[in-house]
Amino acid sequence: MPVLHSSFYRFTPMADPAAFADWLRGRGAALALGGVVLVAEEGLSAAIAGEAAAVLALEAELQALPGLADLPLKHNACERRPFSRFKVSVKREIVAFGVPGVKGDATDTHVSPERWRELLDDPDTVVLDNRNSFEFRLGHFRGAVDPGVAHFRDFPAYVEAHRDAWQGKTVAMYCTGGIRCEKTAAWMQAQGLKVAQLDGGILNYFARFDDAAADWQGECYVFDKRIAIDAASRETGTTAEQVFTDPADALRLARAKRLDPSGA
Repeated sequence: MPVLHSSFYRFTPMADPAAFADWLRGRGAALALGGVVLVAEEGLSAAIAGEAAAVLALEAELQALPGLADLPLKHNACERRPFSRFKVSVKREIVAFGVPGVKGDATDTHVSPERWRELLDDPDTVVLDNRNSFEFRLGHFRGAVDPGVAHFRDFPAYVEAHRDAWQGKTVAMYCTGGIRCEKTAAWMQAQGLKVAQLDGGILNYFARFDDAAADWQGECYVFDKRIAIDAASRETGTTAEQVFTDPADALRLARAKRLDPSGA
C-alpha cells in the first residue's frame, strides 16, 4: 500500500495544548497513522505518514479547526512507513530557540523557491544554513554557510558575532521544512538585518523543481526512518551510523536508531 508523508506547522494560539494533544492521539490511532507531533501554546508542528486517505483525512480535520485553515502541507511518497508509532508531545515551544519572547511572526520575510534560486546567484546574498552542523555536512545549498552549531539554541550567538559583517546584504536562510527559520527571521529582523527565508524550506524546494539537484549538494536529513532523502525526495539508503560519526552525536545516533526498532 502506498505511503504518504506529510509535514506541516502553524504558529497559532492553543488555549489547551494538552486537550488538543489527547484529541490528536485518538485520531492518529483511529487512522492507523505514524508520526511525531509537537503541540504548545504557540501552535503545532507535525510530520505524519500512513495510507494516503488516512493522512488526507486528518489534514482535513485539522484545517477545519480555528487557526489551522490553509495549513502549508508538504507531501511526498515513501517506499515504506517512516514512523513506527504516532507520538504527540506537549512542549513549552514547538521549536526551542533559546531567546525568551521570540515568536514565529516574521511574515514578510518568506520568498518563493523561484526567488530563492535567484538569491543563490546574487553576490549581495549570504546563504545561511539554519540547521545543525551534522545536517549541513550531509547536504546543503550551493554557496551556503555552515554556522557550525551543535544545537539550534546556539544559533543566536553565531548571528550576533556576524551581524555587523552582514549589514547591507540579504541573509537568505533555510532549514528542512521552514519552522526553524520562522523563529530566527523575526529575531534577526529585530537585530537590523535584511532577511529572506525559503518558504517551506528544503522540502518545498525539492518538490517545486525537477532539477533541484542543480542547487542542492548531497542529501537532506529528515528525522524519521528514512534518515535521508536526495533532491528528488527519494530515500537514499544512508544509515544513521553514516550520519552521526562524531562521538559527540552519540545521543542523536541512539534516537535515530530508536525510530526503527525493527531494523526494517
